[in-house]
Amino acid sequence: MKILHYFLTCLMVAFFCDQGTAQSRRCRDFGIKIGVLNTGKANAITDVPGVKVGHKTLIAGDSIRTGVTAIIPHSGNIFQEKLPAAIYIGNGFGKLAGYSQVEELGNIETPIVLTNTLSVPAASNALISYTLSLEDNERVSSVNSIVGETNDGGLNDIRGRHVKESDVLEAINNAKGGPVEEGAVGAGTGTVCFGYKGGIGTASRIIPKDFGGYTVGVIVQTNFGGVLEINGVPIAVELENYPFKDKIENSADGSCMIVVMTDAPLSSRNLKRIAKRAMLGLAKTGGVASNGSGDYVIAVSTAENLRIPYASDSRTNKMEVLRNDEMTPLFLATIEATEEAIINSLFAGKTMTGKNNHKVEGLPVDEVIEIMKKYNRID
Repeated sequence: MKILHYFLTCLMVAFFCDQGTAQSRRCRDFGIKIGVLNTGKANAITDVPGVKVGHKTLIAGDSIRTGVTAIIPHSGNIFQEKLPAAIYIGNGFGKLAGYSQVEELGNIETPIVLTNTLSVPAASNALISYTLSLEDNERVSSVNSIVGETNDGGLNDIRGRHVKESDVLEAINNAKGGPVEEGAVGAGTGTVCFGYKGGIGTASRIIPKDFGGYTVGVIVQTNFGGVLEINGVPIAVELENYPFKDKIENSADGSCMIVVMTDAPLSSRNLKRIAKRAMLGLAKTGGVASNGSGDYVIAVSTAENLRIPYASDSRTNKMEVLRNDEMTPLFLATIEATEEAIINSLFAGKTMTGKNNHKVEGLPVDEVIEIMKKYNRID
């Protein structure tokens, strides 16, 4: 029995590693350095002080390949201490929940949850339950839950709606700082990017001290298409794998959720400007924001001096925010971190087989590295 148990354990480990849950090397591990700004310690959205990320990955049988990713902007009661925020729609073929109130009021009041398209209602319900359960929220009767999605129906039995409220709560409760697991985890478990296995990716940038020393962190859920480039190198062309080559060989459609967080004190107006720049980062990877793509950017400032109390005796909010003239370094940081987060999702996205025995290959990293060397883009 011990031998059988050992054998089965080895099989399970091998299976889950093939599905992309093992810790993967990132693009910088191969000498691919994107941009000019320095990264944070973990090169992740969690480099922004107080930000935490949690995953719940659902892999079962031959057709369940989905999950949840939760991004927590601060460890307090977010409903009672709301944060400035903005949402930019790159292309609106999506089901993002909570957009209108953020657009109207310029803040968020819950964690941000990412999942699959048909699980948005379950995730929204879980965020409501989570918020109502917090101390001091006993009289709350309205909650604007923020839930983003991409459609993982190619690999996942999306119609089965396997994500439950308990899965979302587990992702929230397990959220932590430090390194963030990437690839086929959480909301990125069943996603596809540029025809390869996509998933969760993250990166960060630190603004030089002369410009404030602020941190910008990005996390992405990649499930979109286009003509892949890495650091300006035409990878898709070299690999002869892109849409509309002779015939429509693979789809350019899909979606990308991008979450940007920064400790810079920014108004919702300038956060909207930050969010727009994240789409430039997506474009630098070869993404085209196609007709059938839901490309959304949620940008949040975690600056403590900008927290917005749910209730206050004051008629005014006294806040100091960065001037417009100070935004350019943050724009650059957002573009760089978004580009690298997307590429990291591809490097981490190992080959996966899912629904109807559909197999999506991981990025051919060895070939990519040789192409990068050919173009002298490896440090």
